[in-house]
Amino acid sequence: MLTTNTGNSAFDLAVFLSHAGLGRRIVELKQKENLFTQGDPADSVFYLQRGRVKLTVVSHSGKEATITLLSSGAFVGESALVCVPGLRLSTATALNNCTTLEITREEMIHVIHQEHEFSDLFLEFLLERSLRTQADLVDQLFNSSEKRLARILLLMAEFGKPGERETFIPSITQETLAEMVGTTRSRVSFFMNRFRSLGLISYNGRIQVHKALLNAVLLDQLPEHNAEKPQLPSAA
Repeated sequence: MLTTNTGNSAFDLAVFLSHAGLGRRIVELKQKENLFTQGDPADSVFYLQRGRVKLTVVSHSGKEATITLLSSGAFVGESALVCVPGLRLSTATALNNCTTLEITREEMIHVIHQEHEFSDLFLEFLLERSLRTQADLVDQLFNSSEKRLARILLLMAEFGKPGERETFIPSITQETLAEMVGTTRSRVSFFMNRFRSLGLISYNGRIQVHKALLNAVLLDQLPEHNAEKPQLPSAA
């Protein structure tokens, strides 16, 4: 059991993250419902107990872009913990039915300071998010659009977790995939059809990612033809 003692009381991490309590409440979301919207007050952090969430931002001109996808075990809206409370910088939307634990900003700060087990877990999450952000940047700068799409599909299928083999990913449109890859919907459609013809994925209403796609990425065996590599700026 995940427990640690603080004074005369025992802190149970599993209970804290799974039940409502002081400064915490369970929030159920249906597909396409928002946890929060860009511009809302940033006054709480969500812990995703079940389901998938996407983060999007909208520019002043109205253009929307998908930043990342999050799955169960992730914290959402952690920027609420900055020194000066502000507004949400993105919108968090459920990709499927989700169960989340909403934790007030004050309770998050309190438990981070008081419970080392929780602060260790939260720090691990922040480090993983930072590494993921760096990997996304490298992916955008140096990899072809086809390889970026393959990486996104693998991340959504959560390959690398114990016991995961042939995995269905949550429902997602080709438009959203195109936003994340940084290309057009037609290019995503072209690459998806190629992945399917090569036996790397299958789909009939739902997309199923096969381990062969992971092997193709790791061994750099994706086709180079029509891969649409990014254009890097030349040195001055």
